[in-house]
Amino acid sequence: MTDIENFAAFQGVPTTTLADLLGREQVMDIGIRPLWEPVPRVAGPAFTVSCPPGDNLMLHAAVHRAAPGSVIVVESGDLDYALAGGNVCAVAQRRGVTAFVADGLIRDLAEVRESAFPVFARGIIPVPGAKKAVRPLNEPVRCGGVRVESGDVVVADEEGVVVVPGGRAEEVLRGARAKLAGEAEQTLDDWEKAHRERIDELLAAGGFEG
Repeated sequence: MTDIENFAAFQGVPTTTLADLLGREQVMDIGIRPLWEPVPRVAGPAFTVSCPPGDNLMLHAAVHRAAPGSVIVVESGDLDYALAGGNVCAVAQRRGVTAFVADGLIRDLAEVRESAFPVFARGIIPVPGAKKAVRPLNEPVRCGGVRVESGDVVVADEEGVVVVPGGRAEEVLRGARAKLAGEAEQTLDDWEKAHRERIDELLAAGGFEG
């Protein structure tokens, strides 16, 4: 089994490194944040879900269908009703789901925090959503402003959430490892010298004197 097949290799890559390689368009907005801390870095293949405002049926359906290791990614945008609560998170955790990344809200935060199930979302609210709207699973969604497809690599930590397109995973992992290796060999003195030179060059190019 390769690193890409088990996705575990991405747990060793900070989101900051991935953001440097992929750019702003693959980083979810700052509203998608960990709901308890300190949260571990998580990584896994996206299992995508779309829920209309006020409804959470398909997220609950996904919990019983996502493969172990998956990160369930939810498009919703609803700020009035919770997508999930403590029991749903506990069942997801028991079934091997790595984390929830949700463009919406959850409830029962104390239970979720106590169980140490990673949830990245917009916040909490005590009001539960309905269970009426049936939609297909594993269709492309938008979460935190980023398009996410089933099988994309989702990496999330205290810095944010980054989506690595599935077709670029191997390339990005190689680039991340090379970047981290180079940084590990560089002392702070080396970094400071290179940084000062680069900043001075940019200032001079802009006509700055001083």
